[in-house]
Amino acid sequence: MGKPADWVRIVMHQETEQWIRDLEPETLDAFEISGHKWKRFPFKTYSNSSYPELDICEAAPDGKYDVIFAEQVWEHLKYPYRASKNVLKALRPGGYFLVTVPVLIRYHPHPLDCSRWTATGLHYFLEDCGFDASTIKTGQWGNRDAMIANLDKWVRFEAGVHSLENEENIPVSAWALARKPL
Repeated sequence: MGKPADWVRIVMHQETEQWIRDLEPETLDAFEISGHKWKRFPFKTYSNSSYPELDICEAAPDGKYDVIFAEQVWEHLKYPYRASKNVLKALRPGGYFLVTVPVLIRYHPHPLDCSRWTATGLHYFLEDCGFDASTIKTGQWGNRDAMIANLDKWVRFEAGVHSLENEENIPVSAWALARKPL
């Protein structure tokens, strides 16, 4: 059995993983920014990079990709608009960008903590960056107990103890899948 997941990411991972399964990952060249969560998926090719090896605000990743992932990274960037434009440069036409971010989560500078977006805010942000607005899918999840529990430390999910009920007005995480125009 794997390591328990962060409570604030359970619903986000369920939904985003289904989105990627629907894209037939075995046909995709994938790149992940600052992490390796998506490495376990059966992509045609998979690579990743982290800061400072890649400063996504300053340069696009080398190569062209069908899907690029940024899990819990965009809130740490000084220049998320520049970074998103660099993602667009690295995507093939029709390629996808999956971004996940915290909403109502404690401040956590690693080394910076600069921004928060709701699902609606992510949609408009990605549209403004040049992604096809008609294809942007978003989601968000949260509840009062998850928000309060995660104010001091990251809480691991325990079935039967923690609720996955969604309180729409208390989002703790948000995510989006955006497509580069063809």
